Parts: sequence; C-alpha cells; structure tokens
Amino acid sequence: MNVTRRTILGASATLPLAVSGARAVATPAPLPDTASFAPMRNTYLDSGTMHPIATGARQSADAYLRARDGTGGHYPTDEAEARVKASFARLINCNPAELAFVQSTTAGEQLVIAALDLPRGGGRVVTDTLHFFGSFYLYEQLAKQGVDVAWLRARDGRIAVDDIERAITPGTRLVALSLVSTYNGFEHDLTRVCEIAHAKGALVYADIIHAAGTIPIDVRASGVDFAACASYKWLMGDFGLGFLYARADLHDRIKRSTYGYYQLAGFQPHVYPFDPPGDTIADVTPRSDAEGLFATGTRAHTGIALLDWSLAHLLDLGVERITAYRRPMLARLQAELPRKGYRVVTPPDSRTPLVTCILEGAHDKLAAPLQKAGVQITLSRNRFRFCPSVFNDMDDIDRALAALPAA
Repeated sequence: MNVTRRTILGASATLPLAVSGARAVATPAPLPDTASFAPMRNTYLDSGTMHPIATGARQSADAYLRARDGTGGHYPTDEAEARVKASFARLINCNPAELAFVQSTTAGEQLVIAALDLPRGGGRVVTDTLHFFGSFYLYEQLAKQGVDVAWLRARDGRIAVDDIERAITPGTRLVALSLVSTYNGFEHDLTRVCEIAHAKGALVYADIIHAAGTIPIDVRASGVDFAACASYKWLMGDFGLGFLYARADLHDRIKRSTYGYYQLAGFQPHVYPFDPPGDTIADVTPRSDAEGLFATGTRAHTGIALLDWSLAHLLDLGVERITAYRRPMLARLQAELPRKGYRVVTPPDSRTPLVTCILEGAHDKLAAPLQKAGVQITLSRNRFRFCPSVFNDMDDIDRALAALPAA
C-alpha cells in the first residue's frame, strides 16, 4: 500500500493515510488481489451482499478517527469528499457536480421520485420484476396513489427491450430499472433503453449498486438521467453512504423536494446578535449542483474515509480488467452447476458478478453443507447466488462447487 503523510480530511494533524492523490501506482495490483485484504476465515463468495473492507481502506478510516479525536470538535471532510466524488465521477464518467451523497440506493431512488413530483404529478412509470425487490413496495404504493405503474416480467431471465418499448406509452414519466439485477445478474442495454425512453418523452432511472465497480459504466454515453448506488457492496465501502447521479441539464427542470443546510452555497441569518439587519429570518443561496437539489443532511464521514482509499484502488485495478478477470469463474459456474442438477437463472452470456440458481428450500438444504466446508455464498429461501470479487480465484469456485450436494 502506498502511504503518505498529509493533512487528514482537512484537519491540522498529519497522520499516515492512503489517499487517491498519494497512489502513484506504476502497474495495477495482480489479480486475484488477495494482498489488499486481511486473511479470510472462509471461502467468501458473497460480496454482492456485503463486500469485505480492504486493509488500506480500514487504515484510511482509522486515520480519520484519530484526526477526529484531535480536532477540538470540528471534523472537516471537504477535501476527502471532493476526492471521493472525483473518483466516483471517473468510475461512471460524469461531472462531480452531477453527484450528491445519499444514505443508500433506496434513498436516491426516493429522491428521484420526489423530484419528479410523484405521485401528485401523475403519469406512467415503467419498471420490471428484475428491479431491486426492495423497490416493489415503492411502486406498488405509487400505483395505489394513482400512478399508472407498468410491471414487466422476465422471460428466460431477461427483460426484453421490445417489452420496454411497448410499455412506454404516451404520458410515461419514468422508466425505473436495475442496470444489473440483484436477483440474477441480468444486465439491461441501458443505452438502448434510454434511446427508446427519451424518444417517447420519458426519463430513465438506474439502480447501479451491482454495476458500479463491476462492469464499465458510462452514464454520459448511455444517456441515463438518474442513477444511484450504495457503497457497501462492490465499491468496498460501508453502510450509510452512497451516490445519486442526476444529469446536469435536468437540474433546472426538476423539483427540489427537500430543504436543508447542506444544499446551501450561501447563508446569512438575521436573528442572532451582531447579524446584519434584514427583512427575512435568513438569506439563503442554494448550490447549483446536485447537492443543491438532493442533499438532506450530514453524511457518514467514516464512509468517506473508506471510499477515499477504495475508489482509488478500484480505478487503479481498472473495471474492464476486473470484468475480464471474473469471466472464467462465471463460465465455470455456468457450466458446472447444471451438471450438479441446479437450474441457473442468470443469462449464460452475463458479464456481471452474480450467478444465481433457483432451488426450493435452498437455505434449509444448503446452509449446513456450505458451513461445514467453510464456504459463504448468498443463501435465500428458494435461491442461492455466487458473487466472486477481485480476491477470489478458480480454487474458490471449485471449493464452493465441491461443497454443494447434488440437487
């Protein structure tokens, strides 16, 4: 790990901290990238649920906490936040001004819905059953409040572009989807979806939590209007912090639905001793960027410190390189799982980091043998999922396959 001594998050103390500006990496780290993580107790193939934190990111967070102890109650993070936004902007190809910090992917999606004045504004929303299941409640409730919600169902593990095109009828306001499905790893053709939606006057929101850091994303080239993700999965951060992207040319066309101090570029009160007189309680000037539209309050500063290291590391590794490295592991799972009698529901040509099988009673049938073998995958009631990351290799895949009993 490259470490430098510099001011920590704007504090006066200087402590070792790995930061994006200090990472003079001549060549990318080798893959599998086991050196960046502490030794694991088991064969971990569940990064799509929660990614392990790299040792460099942990040291970055520890340095922040040490600085926080010594700053007399003031914990500036402006420099780190700017670095983190710049790194994430590079990862998805946008301007940092198009990004706002949010608590989670769901928080970002809710802010988009509110910015479009739904349900009060009415209209139609097109979504699909491979979207994040946590959003099912959102769109079912919007339907009960008068929004015309069109649900598209998967066929052969995919959502057909033709079905999307037919569903976008006059009056459609939004197409909401997961770029990579948490259920089976299906990847939408986002550019094509945006072309269709925009031609018919609709906007597009993409949940990118299983895409950012795992497959190349270019929000500018795709034309997507909004995108959101949390950081505790493939961005190698932690819970409570994520990003909301909103295309710059939409900023003056959408509704500000929340109002808070973090949205302001200027603030002058007229109520405290020695304040200048004024006709208002306070004069405020909203920021002109995405934070000015969507910021809701303080954000997780330890999460910022983690991402300060991990996003730079992802950029060093290269997302295209990560995607290519993972492909043989995915191919082996796709080939061997059916031989053991399991039904794979992930499209066979998928490049995303998820391979899912359906199995009635999956958790009850597989939890014990996997635990005995020291293998951790995603186990749900009636399905199971493999999520290989940068530290995994083919030996991990073979160990997991050997631990699975024949179906």
